Amino acid sequence: MMDRRGLLAAASALIAAPTLVFAQPRNPPWPRALNMGTAAPGGTYALYGPAWGQIAAEMTGINISYRATQGPNQNIILVQRREVELGMVTMGVALQAWNGVGEWTQGNKFRDIRALFPMYDTPFHGIALKRSGITKMSDLNGKSIGVGPRGGTPGTYFPLIMNTLRITPSAIRYGSGSDMTGQLQDGLLDAFLFASGVPIPAFSEAETQGDVAFLDFTAEEIAKLTAAMPELSAGVVEKDTYRTSGRDLSVVGMFNFAIGHKSLPEEVAFAIVEAVMENNSRLVQAISAAKQTLNANATKNSFLPFHPGAARYFRGKGVTIPDSLIQA
Repeated sequence: MMDRRGLLAAASALIAAPTLVFAQPRNPPWPRALNMGTAAPGGTYALYGPAWGQIAAEMTGINISYRATQGPNQNIILVQRREVELGMVTMGVALQAWNGVGEWTQGNKFRDIRALFPMYDTPFHGIALKRSGITKMSDLNGKSIGVGPRGGTPGTYFPLIMNTLRITPSAIRYGSGSDMTGQLQDGLLDAFLFASGVPIPAFSEAETQGDVAFLDFTAEEIAKLTAAMPELSAGVVEKDTYRTSGRDLSVVGMFNFAIGHKSLPEEVAFAIVEAVMENNSRLVQAISAAKQTLNANATKNSFLPFHPGAARYFRGKGVTIPDSLIQA
């Protein structure tokens, strides 16, 4: 099995490599080529994007090339401008884009992006040292917490999560994951809350250094959070994700979705989604996060309009997509 260094090298090669040339699209009226915004090498998008792009290219005959970007924010900007036709986003960033909120949008509403298919979840959860006696989120009242980098997803959302749940920490600190783990072990933090692909390396490191308690959410807390922030969705971190969690963790997560420009022909969008969703086992071989690229997870999107071609595919598979969530 290829190690992480090998995977990252492979991802870089995929992005840099010339696009495989097909004689023609499966249907002559279809575009001969499409561009996809991914992210810089080293992140999940840099692996996931070329993996699903290759499957879609082979199944449709459309050449797909890749553009390394800064991530979801830039992908949305590029899709909106039609500098790329395909991209990948977190739903929190997509909600900011749709409503024109967040400094990066400069008040602009990005209304030409359409959801194609669900990718994978980024779950929010936390850890505390067992000796602290902290076993649940509500125990964090009056406690000091670390939430990762200030500009990151957990650094942005955990203060909002605490406010929504009416939990008032004594202090919220920002920094790298490794820094947060060190502060936890040194007693400078009572808990470390984070959101990333699982298992979170910093959490795995912490549980090798001492006994930790994993912090998740009650059903009532999840209901409050998903009502207040529709970009969040309920999920589970399975008990075998971490060595010592001992149970499934009930979490809220921010799903990642593939997006496309609204101008994509309906049949092309349908064919791309069909190719990716019906070759899941192959996608999982390339990137394990694709275990969550399932038809049922299309319901993790509650606000971003689906492309009509994508909606037609999911409805054909028995997934409920309301009319209000489909827009040409």
